[in-house]
Amino acid sequence: MRAAVFESAGQPFLIANDIEIEDPRYGEVKVRVSHCGVCHSDLSIVNGSFPVGTPVILGHEAAGVVEAVGPGVTSLAPGDKVVLTPTPTCGTCYWCVRDEHSLCANTSAIALSSFPDGTTRLSRNGATVYRGLGVAAFAEFVVTQESGAVKVPDDTPLDVVCVIGCAMQTGVGAVLNTANVEAGATVLVAGLGGIGLAVVQGARIAGATRIIASDPLPERRAAALRFGATDVIDPTSDDVVAASHSLTGVGVDYAFEAAGKAALIGPLLDACRAGGSTICVGAPGLDEKIVIDPAVLFSTTGKKLLGCLLGSVNSRREIPRLVELWRRGHLDLEGMITRKVDLAEIDSAFDDLVAGRGIRTVVSI
Repeated sequence: MRAAVFESAGQPFLIANDIEIEDPRYGEVKVRVSHCGVCHSDLSIVNGSFPVGTPVILGHEAAGVVEAVGPGVTSLAPGDKVVLTPTPTCGTCYWCVRDEHSLCANTSAIALSSFPDGTTRLSRNGATVYRGLGVAAFAEFVVTQESGAVKVPDDTPLDVVCVIGCAMQTGVGAVLNTANVEAGATVLVAGLGGIGLAVVQGARIAGATRIIASDPLPERRAAALRFGATDVIDPTSDDVVAASHSLTGVGVDYAFEAAGKAALIGPLLDACRAGGSTICVGAPGLDEKIVIDPAVLFSTTGKKLLGCLLGSVNSRREIPRLVELWRRGHLDLEGMITRKVDLAEIDSAFDDLVAGRGIRTVVSI
């Protein structure tokens, strides 16, 4: 099959036509990929923040059509339209039975860029090709677990709903699942890329009455206002902590770190009211540390710090819910997509991400 392969830092993607992909095994499906969004987590592998084995096929925010199913598959059939998810759940592990599906034992394979059994099902000239971030969707085909492909209605436009796979599941899910933001709450969002703007939309859907959005790029602040922010802050010229307290009187109920910068966690804790929650949605580099200083004020004010992987979602529930919210006009997916490119132009899509141009660039496979 054809795929974009990342081989080493500083080198362009290799557009290869000779990638071998295995047929689906028991409980697996093969999906012909239609479109895939470019996410900052992909960039973190390209720039070395998240080191993985190479060569690797990246891309984890994707949608497509089921091509074939393996033995034992009951919920999908060839021809079904699906949205792919990087956290397919087993349904039986310690975390799944406690309704913590995004923490399923299967997710450990994401870091290893393989299936849970250590294989990748991908090769080139007999050598292993790794399965980046659990999907490997910058390719014509993907093989994934049955739970990793969630069926959507036949009339669903795949070039639009592909962004549900990561950005919307993560951002909206962080609000509705991880934080459980209630109607009338006040929210601060730091970082207005695809994830942060999805958080803004999630806060609006939850009924937050004040949504404060912070980002150094004016076009992203403008986008946040379109998606439902009530106030915007330029952190290069304004004091985000002081502004949050001034706008709410006591500090925000919920602060979301969506830029992937660990250094923002301390100020966001300060921006919260006593008893408020800070949610770590972004993915900082492995060398970054969270500093809480002084720690005694964190503990004695009853503040909470929460981690968040893919919006704490059960994708089999979350993807249909987000599709329905979009259909009813409550969720803007089209506005999240600011550019579409062909697979051969994938390097320019990553250039967009590095430069902060647009919100989401979607690759047509």
